[in-house]
Amino acid sequence: MKKLPIEHWRIRGLVMAIALLSGIPQVEAANEWGIEHEQATELTGRVVDLACELSGNCPDSCGAGKRQLGLLLPDGKLYPVVKGGTNFAGGTEDLIAHCGKSVQVDGLLIQDPLMTLYFVQRVRSEKTGEWEKASKWGQKWLAANPGKDLGKWFRSDERIHKIVEEGGKLGIPGLIYEEE
Repeated sequence: MKKLPIEHWRIRGLVMAIALLSGIPQVEAANEWGIEHEQATELTGRVVDLACELSGNCPDSCGAGKRQLGLLLPDGKLYPVVKGGTNFAGGTEDLIAHCGKSVQVDGLLIQDPLMTLYFVQRVRSEKTGEWEKASKWGQKWLAANPGKDLGKWFRSDERIHKIVEEGGKLGIPGLIYEEE
């Protein structure tokens, strides 16, 4: 993870303090994670079912949340949305209501030479025009798993336990994971 120098944080704090004191509304931008090739980026595009766009296999309502979604930009670029606001969880929950519609999102564009991905962190509401955090997946998980920790949800999720039991920790039955 890339560490930012202390001067960066001092300047950022000073700018935020001036904005607060002057009454200027604060703009929250995507949080950078220090991933190689990342770029905080706002995109506007149509929410699409990736499998539909690539193969023509197009169930109603983008597969009703059971399929991977993406953003199709006006210039024809197609970006898979692979993450939302919860660790190791996708962005489908936050985008499914916008299936087939144009939406504005804020997040991290990872343009690695091998693959381009988009991690959505905020979605602009069509109704209010306000930005909403991409956290619907986590909210639904917490409602279904009261009293459990969302920060490490994957450690207490029965679906994950079943997958690990069937396929092993590395996803290959019979392959043994040895801790160092």
